[in-house]
Amino acid sequence: MGIFAKKKHRVRLGRETGMTEKKGSSGRGQRDLKVKVKTARGRRLSSTRWLERQLNDPYVKRARAEGYRGRAAFKILELDDKYHFLRPGARVVDLGCAPGGWCQVAVGRVNALGEKPGKPVGTVLGVDLQPVEPIPGAEVHQLDFLEEGADMKVKGWLGGRADVVMSDMAAASSGHKQTDHLRIIALCEAAAELAFDVLEEGGTFVAKVLAGGAEAELQKLLKQRFEKVANVKPPASRPDSSEKFVVATGFRGRPEAG
Repeated sequence: MGIFAKKKHRVRLGRETGMTEKKGSSGRGQRDLKVKVKTARGRRLSSTRWLERQLNDPYVKRARAEGYRGRAAFKILELDDKYHFLRPGARVVDLGCAPGGWCQVAVGRVNALGEKPGKPVGTVLGVDLQPVEPIPGAEVHQLDFLEEGADMKVKGWLGGRADVVMSDMAAASSGHKQTDHLRIIALCEAAAELAFDVLEEGGTFVAKVLAGGAEAELQKLLKQRFEKVANVKPPASRPDSSEKFVVATGFRGRPEAG
């Protein structure tokens, strides 16, 4: 993580934040380091626990080391390693793309920068309600995907239909588990409806959901429109989180008008 690279850095960090190192045995003659964070005056215990978890999270450390904007990048990496939907030449739409980690992964995998000689060059389009810092190789737009005509804007920016629509969106937490579950399912259903409008036949839809019992209608809808629907919890998803990801492959296409 860099902050323990030199002893003087450890001392300064401990003095400024109240963090200490917890020694333990790795069983291989080496010392494991675990950052402990003391609860500062005026800071909530929950904030202290979040900070401590971040500082000790190996995916957070890997994200920093590998240049990703967040640990969530490893979730889409792991999902793609399993289902192989981010192929060179693919056109990808990332809904709610901030801060940009999923776009970064997609750029590399679909060869959006043309860095893989002999491979087709793909397209990555990110959209979000808020402005997002530019992402090399991706085209990012500020857009509410729920607004009328959003599908037409997306297809216009892509110059056609998408091969992949993916979403790591989550509604703002209310602190009530069941309410949050219902909100994210509604958000996922809305993302799926947009995917139906912009996906190419054979395309893939990937989205985050929270386990909680209200997924039945979403699952039914996806199974009607896709050849296969899987529910996965990738290793990068924290064990204590109720999140999982739905991966729907083989889009059947839009029903013909009767």
